Amino acid sequence: MIVANDAELDGLSAAGRAVRAAFDAMKEEARPGISTAELDRIGAAVLAKRGALSAPQLFYDFPGATCISVNEEAAHGIPGERVLASGDMVNIDVSASLDGFVADMGESFMVGEGGDEQNRLIAAVQRAVYSAADGMRAGSSLNDIGRTVSQVARGEGFSIVENLGSHGLGRTLHEAPSYVPIDNPKERRRLQAGLVMTLEPFFATGARWVNEEDDGWTLTVPHGTLVAQFEHTFVIRDGQPPLILTAAGA
Repeated sequence: MIVANDAELDGLSAAGRAVRAAFDAMKEEARPGISTAELDRIGAAVLAKRGALSAPQLFYDFPGATCISVNEEAAHGIPGERVLASGDMVNIDVSASLDGFVADMGESFMVGEGGDEQNRLIAAVQRAVYSAADGMRAGSSLNDIGRTVSQVARGEGFSIVENLGSHGLGRTLHEAPSYVPIDNPKERRRLQAGLVMTLEPFFATGARWVNEEDDGWTLTVPHGTLVAQFEHTFVIRDGQPPLILTAAGA
């Protein structure tokens, strides 16, 4: 989506706030002993209170209001009976439609204290997003993003999952451009002012590919591999860093 006016930006911003509120409520309750189904109900209740619809359910009939992935699960984890334990790395990904506008965010974090490698991985993927976002403006290329993300991953000794990508959005959950944030000199597409898009790299300890589990949704890396994601929804601007619609306090 290309934002055309202030009314559209206001609508997107409201969707971003709804998504952020649901995520924050879920993260606050993510503690040892809670099930992923209970967390999902918390997020669903926040979205409903704000009049928002779960985007995975709306557009893909996903069996949950949110995606909750644990440890080797990289993405699209189905909320269920799994109970969180101290030392689990959890990814909560919330996306929603509000009055026809869609926002999307995700974050990996630890339940309890994480090990050095877990915490370093989480910090690295967050730093990659913010570093790349600083250069995301009208006229820059998608590969500028990929180059920056790759530099951070390489500098920390982590791999980037190459079959999970970032995407445009705004009216639906997945729109153009679809891209993988890795250094690819052949990627010449350029950003346009008003473009609504995510940046969501997945960093791992060696894995470059995720596989789909038998449930038809959950995407995993090999057992024993660490994987972390970080995602915001951005609006590209002229001459300045993008607006972050899903930032805390937005």
